[in-house]
Amino acid sequence: MTTFALVHGAWHGAWCWERLAPLLQQVGHDVVAMDLPIDDGSVSFDGYADVVCAALEECDGDVVAVGHSYGGLVIPLVAARRPVQHLVFVCAYDPDVGRSLSDQLRDEPESFNAAAKKGFTLDAQSRIVWADHGMARELMCADCDDATVEAALQRLRPHSPYANPLPCSLTEFPAVSCTSVVCTDDRLIGREWAKRVARDRLGADLIELPGSHSPFLSRPQALADVLLRAAG
Repeated sequence: MTTFALVHGAWHGAWCWERLAPLLQQVGHDVVAMDLPIDDGSVSFDGYADVVCAALEECDGDVVAVGHSYGGLVIPLVAARRPVQHLVFVCAYDPDVGRSLSDQLRDEPESFNAAAKKGFTLDAQSRIVWADHGMARELMCADCDDATVEAALQRLRPHSPYANPLPCSLTEFPAVSCTSVVCTDDRLIGREWAKRVARDRLGADLIELPGSHSPFLSRPQALADVLLRAAG
């Protein structure tokens, strides 16, 4: 039996895995999903990793850590702190040792669709929120039906950019095997950038799925199949 630690991305929460988790559980695996404190303007990536590790505290079996989008920056930090069998990056960033996310966005602008910034606004606590729900749909869940999109948009949370310019505690990338899932119509994360990073930085097995940035909503069975293969 494997425990899948499902780590969400920006604006999301544990809710986003609701369609995927039962597909893993019904074949005998455990699932742990947590809400990262992304709306707290004082928490770093290391703080996010603390939350994931705390959620896994009672787990003493094999762990596959799955990070979606922004969550990909967290799962290697988890693997550096506790045993993890495999890392799966889903439409995700990953930490580049010695550089912050802000450094990466500056040096590799092709990694992120800058048009998204037109859909953002800042709230009273300087957190990023989606003001343009039409753009949020286009960039994050273009292949989802109307009901799914509406339910997702209603649950998006403010996201603090506090962690972005801070260096994480990694001094070297953990020696853990990796899979990178790239979606062919991802309009938020650059597809060619993601494929290059999977090959050159992660040494990951590359899996391409059809669809946009949120396969856990639009294609949960296809994503579950990938995760089950990764768990062996």
